[in-house]
Amino acid sequence: MSADEGPSRRIWSRLPDGARRALTEELSPTDLQSLLLDVTRQRAKAVRPARLTQRWASDRFVRPEPIDPRRSAALEARLWELLPDRFEGVELSPVTPLGTCAALGAADQNKVLGTIRNSEVVSDPTNVLALEAAARRRAGAAPTVHLAACQRLLRTQQFAPGWGSHFKLFALVSSARDQGSARTEADLLIAQLQYWQRVLTTLLPQRSGQISYSVFDNPTLDQRMVDTVLPAVGAMGSSDDGIDWVADPGRTRARGYYASGALLINAGGHELGDGGFTDWTAQLLADRKERCLISCMSISGLLALDPVID
Repeated sequence: MSADEGPSRRIWSRLPDGARRALTEELSPTDLQSLLLDVTRQRAKAVRPARLTQRWASDRFVRPEPIDPRRSAALEARLWELLPDRFEGVELSPVTPLGTCAALGAADQNKVLGTIRNSEVVSDPTNVLALEAAARRRAGAAPTVHLAACQRLLRTQQFAPGWGSHFKLFALVSSARDQGSARTEADLLIAQLQYWQRVLTTLLPQRSGQISYSVFDNPTLDQRMVDTVLPAVGAMGSSDDGIDWVADPGRTRARGYYASGALLINAGGHELGDGGFTDWTAQLLADRKERCLISCMSISGLLALDPVID
């Protein structure tokens, strides 16, 4: 919905002629930031404790997530312990450059909490990790980059009852340059799938784990799944580790968001995470040969299934 169609149309109509053009086009980013900081400073001065109490009770963006932080910290520690050395942990900032999610994830900016300092609160750790992966690939640090982060993120859209506006995800991003014949894609898939396989079997041994995989219009990758990826994770039909590996060629969800293939991770009948190939590092590096695989898992979703973390 554009500004001309939404509620902001009424607000723009109340401002002097030329205000919209000045604010959206003529002011430099620095001048606009200074102006908005001054407005915010003046409004903050008017806030009183009673107003804070009201906002704390009613604002879904600031309310605590109803989980035990001790269990959450213990679970996160186990996830890091299970992570192979090839993955480097990254402690992400709570904010990322303005437009990160819109430029890479093609998300509506209304679903992202922007700041007045040309940044936005992280709403998806995978596109932020992709930024870091692209920076490292550009620097030539390694032919393949595997990164991981556990990040609390915030999204502004309304969720179903029982779901808060902020929550934690454990996320992986792997990036490398194409070797041909989908060999790079296979290598990235094996690295991430072996990790999630280990997470399910170690932390949820009594739950029926399932990893679904879909290939989108890519016969070569489809072949690599059969002759390389699935054998590497011991998954030909149903594996001995209690995880069902399910081909889902008809998947339509997130098709387009994910490029050549996607994943879906479930346990005990509950969806815990997903992932797939994106073109994010290819865009960031202006190189169509770059390959990028992302995946993530919900911390609160894992905690709800009573994982083995002692």
